Amino acid sequence: MRVPCVDAGLISPLVQLLNSKDQEVLLQTGRALGNICYDSHEGRSAVDQAGGAQIVIDHLRSLCSKTEPANEKLLTVFCGMLMNYSNENDSLQAQLINMGVIPTLVKLLGIHCHNAALTEMCLVAFGNLAELESSKEQFASTNIAEELVKLFKKQIEHDKREMIFEVLAPLAENDAIKLQLVEAGLVECLLEIVQQKVDSDKEDDVAELKTASDLMVLLLLGDESMQKLFEGGKGNVFQRVLSWIPSNNHQLQLAGALAIANFARNDGNCIHMVDNGIVEKLMDLLDRHVEDGNVTVQHAALSALRNLAIPVVNKAKMLSAGVTEAVLKFLKSEMPPVQFKLLGTLRMLIDAQAEAAEQLGKNVKLVERLVEWCEAKDHAGVMGESNRLLSALIRHSKSKDVIKTIVQSGGIKHLVTMATSEHVIMQNEALVALALIAALELGTAEKDLESAKLVQILHRLLADERSAPEIKYNAMVLICALMGSESLHKEVQDLAFLDVISKLRSHENKSVAQQASLTEQRLTVES
Repeated sequence: MRVPCVDAGLISPLVQLLNSKDQEVLLQTGRALGNICYDSHEGRSAVDQAGGAQIVIDHLRSLCSKTEPANEKLLTVFCGMLMNYSNENDSLQAQLINMGVIPTLVKLLGIHCHNAALTEMCLVAFGNLAELESSKEQFASTNIAEELVKLFKKQIEHDKREMIFEVLAPLAENDAIKLQLVEAGLVECLLEIVQQKVDSDKEDDVAELKTASDLMVLLLLGDESMQKLFEGGKGNVFQRVLSWIPSNNHQLQLAGALAIANFARNDGNCIHMVDNGIVEKLMDLLDRHVEDGNVTVQHAALSALRNLAIPVVNKAKMLSAGVTEAVLKFLKSEMPPVQFKLLGTLRMLIDAQAEAAEQLGKNVKLVERLVEWCEAKDHAGVMGESNRLLSALIRHSKSKDVIKTIVQSGGIKHLVTMATSEHVIMQNEALVALALIAALELGTAEKDLESAKLVQILHRLLADERSAPEIKYNAMVLICALMGSESLHKEVQDLAFLDVISKLRSHENKSVAQQASLTEQRLTVES
């Protein structure tokens, strides 16, 4: 029926009827247009061309601003018509946003929250519109957070709360709205749900517990909202989240560990938490998940430990608490997300900690696993982190024994490959580690450096104009260190390095120019 209505040219006259002052005419016209738009591209397009959406929004705006009670039936029909008009159509939803539908609907919800049908209509509309990034700014400029929390507190039925959750989740991705939701008291509602549902096995309750705790973690992703809830580590919310970690509920353990990882996003919070025993709680949690453990919990707890290990003052404390031993228990994990966080945690812990770096660097099982993961081509993150940890073990320990362990485990070729990475920071870390190898254990590593074609790679890095200044600088330092090997020295001579290096003497970066002069002298003397 819808297409014939369009073909018969009925849409334009119907839209004209929206200008009527008669509410019954408006009601029936709204219903007719809503039906024509329902799941019909032609119907929507015709209503769009006739300007129907703007007239309906203007009506809603005017009905909201009147002092006398509005015709709620008419409001519901108009909201339904707009939903049918824009449902699952991003461009029409964006058009409604530009027409100012969001502030109008928020106002409508505030005035008519006692009307179940109208409230439901608004929630469905918000859920659809909130998926569009362009809507977030408009939502943030209204009191949507306040209205939704007010509505949430009144709801007892699971289905109604679920509808509100479906609006809250996409809205809470916006940092400004996160803070508004926290200030409107959403967190207290979420904590209450967790408390009520934690011991229930009912499917609905388990789902609601998950939704509430996930949303809680999402609110902590905003810097301002997170800091407001941390309250110097003394806040009720922070304390309640801490109590989730030793719980027997996997969902709460997961949410608790993720929340700690989110609280651990600045040094002050990290230092406070480590001083107040959070590390032991996280290690206990990891211990419970070593054998056939929950992968998401392992990943979350390792994420939290990695973030906590970032401040310099925390490293020694965490090392003496036994974090490396706790983390190494997961070395046999076959799950890339766990491997990735395990590597990141160890790398953070040994940063500028020579003793710990040496201890780990002499751990043959660890080094062999790193070499294996350096080849994990399907998992770029794991591969990158393994290379970086391999390099960090050498750079922070400066130990001959560590270098020997890495050579024996076949790690040299990976460090050489890492020097060609697209990431400057990784190239640099590789070159510094290789320079230490050349300075401390050149004899041991010589053959591996040759077969990995290190000299050719260094020539390429120095000749490439796109190489960053620090890469050129460290490549020349490494060339000088390789002169102690007869075979590598010969390779350097054969490749005519002097031509490339003499050009770098006039490099705009002073350090590069200076190092080029020194390297040139060294190569000239050695030739």
